[in-house]
Parts: sequence; C-alpha cells; structure tokens
Amino acid sequence: MTNRTPLRRGWTTGACATAAAKSACAALLTGAFPDPVTITLPSGATTSFTLAEATRTATTATAAIVKDAGDDPDVTHGALVRATISAATPGAGIIFRAGEGVGTVTRPGLPIPPGEPAINPTPRAMIRQALTEIAGPDPDFIVEIAIPGGASLAEHTLNARLGIVGGLSILGTTGIVIPFSCAAWIDSIHRGIDVARASGITHIAGATGRTSERAVQALHNLEDTALIEMGDFAGGLLKYLRRNPIPRLTIAGGVAKMTKLAQGRLDLHSSRNAVDRTALASLAHTSGAPAAFTATILAANTTAEIFDHAAATGLDLGDTVAQAAWRTAATVLAPAAIDLEIILFDRTGAIAGRAGFAPVHELSPADERNRRS
Repeated sequence: MTNRTPLRRGWTTGACATAAAKSACAALLTGAFPDPVTITLPSGATTSFTLAEATRTATTATAAIVKDAGDDPDVTHGALVRATISAATPGAGIIFRAGEGVGTVTRPGLPIPPGEPAINPTPRAMIRQALTEIAGPDPDFIVEIAIPGGASLAEHTLNARLGIVGGLSILGTTGIVIPFSCAAWIDSIHRGIDVARASGITHIAGATGRTSERAVQALHNLEDTALIEMGDFAGGLLKYLRRNPIPRLTIAGGVAKMTKLAQGRLDLHSSRNAVDRTALASLAHTSGAPAAFTATILAANTTAEIFDHAAATGLDLGDTVAQAAWRTAATVLAPAAIDLEIILFDRTGAIAGRAGFAPVHELSPADERNRRS
C-alpha cells in the first residue's frame, strides 16, 4: 500500500482580506506596512501572510495578498485579494464596500442583506477585530475589498444563482480552506435553499449534474434560483429541507446516482458508494425482469449499460428505481410538508424513469417506522 502525501490546507478569501486590511490600516496610521502581517483566526490560532502589494496615498492605504488555497481546487486560488482603508466619519464604525471583482447581494436569504457587499459575517468580524488591534476600540474606517478579475472568476461559481452580482464573495468561517471539503459544497446547497425560500419560490430541483439540471429546468420551466446543484450530497439537501421545507421538490439525476439513492444511499459519490448489483437485480425482478436478466446485470460494465439492456427488452426498470429512490428521499424528508418527485435522466437528458409528485408524509407505516428507528 502506498503512502499518500497529506493534502495541503490553504486560506480563505476572508483570511486574506483580513490580513490585507490589517496591514493597510497600520500603514494608514503609521506609514509602515507590517510585512509579513499576522492575524488571529476564529479558532484563536494565529497565522502570517506576506504582502503582494503595498501602496499609500495621502488619504488611503492599500495592501494585497495572493490567495493560496492549498491543494483545494478553489476557483480563487492565486487570486489577488486587495484591501483599501480610509478614514470614515467619527462614529460611523467599520463600513464595508465592494471593490473590483467583489459582488453585491441582491436577493434576500443570505447572511448579508441585499445591497451590501458580499463579504460574509465571519470575514467581517475578523476584519473588525484586526482593525481594533491596530486602532483601538470602536475604530471608524471604510474598508474596500477587491479581487481583480473576480467578475470573470464568479462565472464559475453559484453566485449569480444566489443573487450575488458583479463578482465573488468574501467567504470563510474558520479562515482555513480544507482541501476538497464536502462541508463547503453542502453549505452552498443550504444557502441555495435559503435564497429560494426567501424569494418565495415554491418548487426547487436538486440535480446531481449539469445534464440532469438542464433537463429538469426545461421540463418544469424553472428559474435559475430554483435550481440547487446537489451533486453527490443528497443527504445534505434532504436533511436541510426537512427542517426548512419548500412545497415542491424534484430530485433529478443520472441512472447510476439515482440507483444509489434507490438503494438507500445519501452519499452518491462513485468512489464512496458503488451500485449494489444484487439489489438492482432484485428491483429489476419487481419490474418484471426474467431471472436470466440477473446475469446481464452482474456482467454489465456500468449502470447505464444495465438500463440500456432493460430498455431494449421492454423492462420498466427506470420507474421502478425512481419509486425506490422516492421512498428513500421521502423517508429522510418526512414529516415535512413537501411534495416530492424523482426523475432519472439518461446521458442525452431524456427521461429514463419517473416517480411523480406525492406528499412525503404519506409514507407507508413500514417506511415511517424505518425513519424513526
């Protein structure tokens, strides 16, 4: 067995913005930029950053940090996070502004109200604390955070769907980027649901990928805000909706991932959960497959191939899997007042199976007992 090198952690945009703001504040007051500059993370630990830029005018000071996301495939890795500090009117406190490449919130449902720069609460608190360390209690400053090129980078994020326009968000709850963090994706699912609820949307769709997302959007004529990029995290979507329900939910995905959901899996990732071929054979049998079809299932290379064989022989495997997936999802959602639909899509975006809308509280007694156990 080979030893894997541990993945290197990185720093959030919030941590970088805090370091840049702290150094710029010191320069505004003293004329000197601390470099490296040390900040305190929410955990109480400290870390230091080297400046990439440091400029000063008669009324402002600007410092910048190059974001290092470690080994995480973060769209902002290598981006310049810049903070410009200037004096505010006495008593104004800390005023945050969005510079180039930092977005503005335009929809309710996010932790920051509409009209405010997309600088999340924890980064704001970190920046306030850092400026207090430099200037003393109750400082009065205008803090402008910029990420040059951020508007283009934001096209690769969910910001537009969440109602954040003009650029990226300044994020982070710990200051640290954990490589390939599942928590970050699940948090984006939760925020998408929050925005949909606050916007009065009554029907959302959680999709496992782009093909199923485009197909379900076209099928139901859904607006972008109603689309939740669920990916492999069905559990993260369903558990949050149980506590924060929306009247109608469609779960859409490819045949392999929806088969995993049908088999009771809430993590649909290929490397963490494989399709149980024996269980799929049992489902196929309930849809009328002859006993010989079990050998076809066990010999197939992929789940998609199994569905192709089923379609060629006239088996209604897709609807059977969709119904089983409905029961899995409904068991997690109950007793929330949600009408649930499951749709399987093939590689081309055509419907391969469907369980129509039904209220999740209408579970069978056996399903309800399983939910409570």
